[in-house]
Amino acid sequence: MPGLLLDTLNGKRGTRVPLWLMRQAGRYLPEYRALRETKGGFLAMAYDSEAACEITLQPIERFGFDGAILFSDILIVPHAMGQHLEFLAGEGPRLSPALVDAALEDLVADHSRYDPIYQTVRLCRERLSDEVTMLGFAGSPWTVATYMVAGEGSRDQHDARAMAYRDPAALQAIVDAITDETITYLQGQIDAGAEAVQLFDSWSGSLAPDEFERWVVAPNARIVSALKASHASTPIIGFPKGAGEKLPGYARETGVDAVGVDETLDPAWVARELPAGMPVQGNLDPLLLLAGSDRLEDRARAILEAFADRPHVFNLGHGIDRRTPIDHVHRLIDTVRSFEG
Repeated sequence: MPGLLLDTLNGKRGTRVPLWLMRQAGRYLPEYRALRETKGGFLAMAYDSEAACEITLQPIERFGFDGAILFSDILIVPHAMGQHLEFLAGEGPRLSPALVDAALEDLVADHSRYDPIYQTVRLCRERLSDEVTMLGFAGSPWTVATYMVAGEGSRDQHDARAMAYRDPAALQAIVDAITDETITYLQGQIDAGAEAVQLFDSWSGSLAPDEFERWVVAPNARIVSALKASHASTPIIGFPKGAGEKLPGYARETGVDAVGVDETLDPAWVARELPAGMPVQGNLDPLLLLAGSDRLEDRARAILEAFADRPHVFNLGHGIDRRTPIDHVHRLIDTVRSFEG
């Protein structure tokens, strides 16, 4: 029998609201920190299928979430496309050569880098109960392109945005290549046992409306179309962080099955503007979960009430902060699971 989360993503409303948290497998958990001390750096753990599966399952064992999100990173795709990838302590990921001054065609792909990720999915699906949905994911082409072009993350995605205006054909080639890779990568995750997948577009909010159409909507629509052709029954969650008023158009035009909502949007507006019956995911502010003030339960209930008339997956507006206390997560879970809408 499908789990509650999978049913909800397929448009059904159950007896309660399913719950999972973005970045739920990670540094806020003491068991994760303990494992990392023995296993080495982040990338080494992502490519160690046994370790990655253990990390994926840690929050399920501790909290009983309805979904297990694959422990990996959106930059696996550019790594497989031929960029060198490393994670520097205190500085974040670095990709080289940066495509702002290097040629895409000079990269030498190594698709074997996907294999341990697929094995992680297989191991997790084998070890999870049927009630827990196994979630795969990939970065959306625009967000991945911003890292590939600059060689690192940035606050305003300057290099990729400038390339989009200065040399749109060059950026189009990069985005097209990422789109093709992402289709292959997500198909592989689904074949390995992922029951739903999420497209993370963490930097979609930096684009002007016409640029958003070209670099966010169009490539995501192509990914969704390809996945629907090959894996029609697998729900796809689109998460265009920062989309704002462009979110309803994204939901209609990409063809995603469900939409993730960040914390900047009023859930009542989202419930009113999204296509009728479309499942929605979100949208508690991760910093409110970190703070754990008296407002935590009130805000969680307000979100639940706003989305009470459509299929709703409770989640954060982005990833859980690494400093979040465990007891705050338990408070949130209790609030969501005791809700009667």
